[in-house]
Amino acid sequence: MVKAGALLVVVLAGLGVTIYLMRTESPVAQPWTSTVLSIGLHPGAVDYTRYPQLDEATLTARIAAGETALREAGFDLVSCQVPADPDAAETVLRECVAGREFRAAMIGAGVRMAPEHTVLFERLINVASDLVPGIRFCFNTSPESTIDALRRWVQP
Repeated sequence: MVKAGALLVVVLAGLGVTIYLMRTESPVAQPWTSTVLSIGLHPGAVDYTRYPQLDEATLTARIAAGETALREAGFDLVSCQVPADPDAAETVLRECVAGREFRAAMIGAGVRMAPEHTVLFERLINVASDLVPGIRFCFNTSPESTIDALRRWVQP
């Protein structure tokens, strides 16, 4: 009986070490988390002169509707709305990520598609990669296409 108990302890200890190593040495985001990070410009940071069909209230409503749809589709979502200034955006991103694990990050079209936000986009990619090694990035074309973008990498 003592030998069986000792064997069980050894097996369980080995299993614990294996799980620990898999969790700490893997450079890829952990598959058991389905939490997603949605990074986009805060509606107050958008230059609406480039988008005459859009205003802050409309964009805010579209973002809110998109986030509601994501949650209703089963996604665990952390929304991170950043300012246009890369330094300030990095600070906000670090606050959004602190203490959490993520499987994927969706970076909105407002950040990616405007040439004046190239440095901001670059900073967000690099900081997110540093904060969450192995995170997958996905990209939408509008708040309404976010679910499809996320489903390419994460299933809720």
